[in-house]
Amino acid sequence: MEQREDVLIVGAGVIGLACALALLETGRSVRVIDAGRIGGGSSHGNCGTITPSHAPPLAAPGVVLKALRWMLTPDAPLYVPPRFDPRLWSWLLRFALRCNERDWRASAVAKSAILNDSRARLAQWVEQYSLACEFAPSGEDYIFRTQDYFEHTLEEVGLLRELGVAVDVVDGRAYEAMEPALKPGLAGAIRFNGDAVLRPDRYVAELARVVRERGGTIVEDCAFVGAVAEQGGVRVTTGQGQLLAGEVVMALGAWSTKLADAIGAPALKRTMQPGKGYSITYSSPALVPRRPLVLRERQVCVTAWGSGYRLGSTMEFSGFDDSLNPRRLAALERGAGEYLHEPVGAQKQEQWFGWRPMSCDDVPIIGQVPGRDHIWLATGHGMMGVSMSAATGQLVADLIAGRDPAIDPAPFRIERFE
Repeated sequence: MEQREDVLIVGAGVIGLACALALLETGRSVRVIDAGRIGGGSSHGNCGTITPSHAPPLAAPGVVLKALRWMLTPDAPLYVPPRFDPRLWSWLLRFALRCNERDWRASAVAKSAILNDSRARLAQWVEQYSLACEFAPSGEDYIFRTQDYFEHTLEEVGLLRELGVAVDVVDGRAYEAMEPALKPGLAGAIRFNGDAVLRPDRYVAELARVVRERGGTIVEDCAFVGAVAEQGGVRVTTGQGQLLAGEVVMALGAWSTKLADAIGAPALKRTMQPGKGYSITYSSPALVPRRPLVLRERQVCVTAWGSGYRLGSTMEFSGFDDSLNPRRLAALERGAGEYLHEPVGAQKQEQWFGWRPMSCDDVPIIGQVPGRDHIWLATGHGMMGVSMSAATGQLVADLIAGRDPAIDPAPFRIERFE
């Protein structure tokens, strides 16, 4: 007799494992498969900030003009290498059409709901499951060196406060007195005391540990090939044979576009693109910031844990180019050097890139695949996968169980793009 799982999850990144944990807590049997290894995608090398403050989406008024100015600057924070790629240009058009006040606000409200829920839920998970991932309710600060950019960003403060985000505004000299790691000459800072931080690779490893301890199965090097509906469930073909499941959750991250046809969701090819991000991890410098920072003019994130120190960010739309671009990595160090007395550590431990799953409205895609009973999507989290992980897992578990979810699922359905 063939083995059958209640739920099969495709993707062992932070989203897939969070879904697995939440589903196990509903009493379901769960198997997770991944074409590679646990946390081998964008879950691994991001800066690990948990950020209700990041509710305003990338698709914002003025972003298109800024991106056009940056197109010929290969080390710009947002970079689109000029090339012939009809699917990318179609996606960029969809993105550009959403860079208006109405859509920007609607996306911010949707993102805020899932970010706020996830921030609270993740802290509960850390305590409940004893997750050893260097979690801390650290807060996070945006740092500015130019007055114009500082004042422009202050225009978002009102919306953030409406969304329940605690915001403090500090002038440059006052902030310099608070943070000795920064060089003088700041225009100001915006502080978010409700944000948090963790070490993302350890968080993913801890989620995998807890999933296994609670009876879940995780199978690495097991690629998804296709799925066919059967009465009351789904037959899934993998690189290691066939599996039967009552429900299938596709937590594929940036690879969602490559498997869109196989799961009956061709809209993913129009609405998602891989956004390449970079990071460098070091031993800790002698003088590190007391809180995670975003150096806004250079869009560099700075995070320090007890176990290390990381510079990260940038957004590059270059498809699935798998090269580690030294020019983009150098831009992280150069940007940090404009703000910090000690921008890098003595030992460079890792240089990394990963593809983020970017939806054209910067809001995740969560819910059932239209017309495909028992197949669910949990993807499109952009740069916020770690931040949104706990809430996404709970939302998926509630939807599959037929329970009223903690947050409204409507803004996350793929049908919004039709």
